[in-house]
Amino acid sequence: MSAAGKAEAVRAMFTRIAGRYDLMNAVMTGGRHHAWRRLTAAAVAGAPDGPALDLATGTGDLALALRAARPDRPVVGADFSEAMLHHARPKLRARGERGVTLVAADALALPFPDKTFACVTSAFLLRNLADLTAGLAEMRRVTMPGGLVAALEITRPAVPGWSALFGLYFNRVVPLLGAAVARDRAAYTYLPQSVERFVTPPELARLMTRAGLRDVRYRRLGLGTIAIHVGRV
Repeated sequence: MSAAGKAEAVRAMFTRIAGRYDLMNAVMTGGRHHAWRRLTAAAVAGAPDGPALDLATGTGDLALALRAARPDRPVVGADFSEAMLHHARPKLRARGERGVTLVAADALALPFPDKTFACVTSAFLLRNLADLTAGLAEMRRVTMPGGLVAALEITRPAVPGWSALFGLYFNRVVPLLGAAVARDRAAYTYLPQSVERFVTPPELARLMTRAGLRDVRYRRLGLGTIAIHVGRV
């Protein structure tokens, strides 16, 4: 599949599942995805003063976590699925959140000047990009000097026995949950496949360094199934 074809397929998939996205995240992770987003927000709380950009913001959960971690910091939540933003807006209104601005934007061609944001975050974006190297370069481009870039991603656990159990859950159970809860088995069959094809945490750290980020570090969570990477511009 071409890069353009993958981008359109991913956009269409997230458009289909937008209405059940939050519910599926809660079911799949036992609600732990909120804690992972809070930790990602905490990892960039020490960035310089200035706005934050949350890419693939979806329904706005990481944008809200960024605001909770630094209430003085305005946040731009960007997503290339209008359907996701449609579900994010009432969530923000219900919480009285006025510090988050939502925009439709492609992570590979961001409509922002260089060095605009104090920090740039993403949750579960990178493995969906048609061009990972270009995506990391864009994240670095729009981050001001001294700013931070953070990425929250699902990853394959390294412990052999647990890796097999996780693989059984992810490859067999998650598609069934997707069919029953989100009514979209194809989307939740793609999910484990995309993780299998994605780079390992050490490989992602090297790619972030090659993109020009400094002091890149990562930590594993969720018994090794989640990784948070952070680098400085």
